[in-house]
Amino acid sequence: MSAPAMRLAHDPAFGPAGIAPGRITGRGAGGPAPKRIIVGYGFWIFLLSDVIMFSAFFAAYAVLFKNTAGGPSAHELFDLRNTAAETAFLLASTFTCGMASLAVGHRSQKWTQVALLVTGLLGLAFIVLEIREFTGFVARGAGPSRSAFLSSFFTLVGCHGIHVSAALLWLGTMMAQFYAKGFRQDVRHRFLCFSLFWHALDIVWVAIFNLVYLVGSLPPELLP
Repeated sequence: MSAPAMRLAHDPAFGPAGIAPGRITGRGAGGPAPKRIIVGYGFWIFLLSDVIMFSAFFAAYAVLFKNTAGGPSAHELFDLRNTAAETAFLLASTFTCGMASLAVGHRSQKWTQVALLVTGLLGLAFIVLEIREFTGFVARGAGPSRSAFLSSFFTLVGCHGIHVSAALLWLGTMMAQFYAKGFRQDVRHRFLCFSLFWHALDIVWVAIFNLVYLVGSLPPELLP
């Protein structure tokens, strides 16, 4: 090793092999993760509790699906046209929520509010259709107390609907905070959590649509 290289390696202002500490890269380097990453990671841990809860509801529904107690079955009750409209509204709201995230990234108050408003209206349309479906079932004597199948159905789908309703309240709060406080870092962190929650609800609904409605609409002779 040359004399200049040896002096550089022993200089306390430099790290191993003469690399400045601020320029060291690799695993564990660079200090703590940004708060945005920490907030997102922490909220994903919270979402896992919801995933576990919905998994239990799915399992209960799978076990009780055929226990109609002489009452109407899923094939007799489900209207895929109504469910398809619900799915379209919720999936469209996922897109507009993504557009809101882009608008927040560009600090555009106008387009943030527009995208969130459209997201809220689509979510509200979903809730209206779900309430109409539930009231129609009850009017036909197919309430949650009619059979084990209906109890598990109302619990699973109703719990998702309650989550969407809570998310709509959260969405309104985010619109108000962006309008009153602008794009402060803490407000953007809250919006990150909201967007994760909204997209997670869409994922759960896709599972409900496929495993509950599509499977339930099959003729009984095609079911295992």
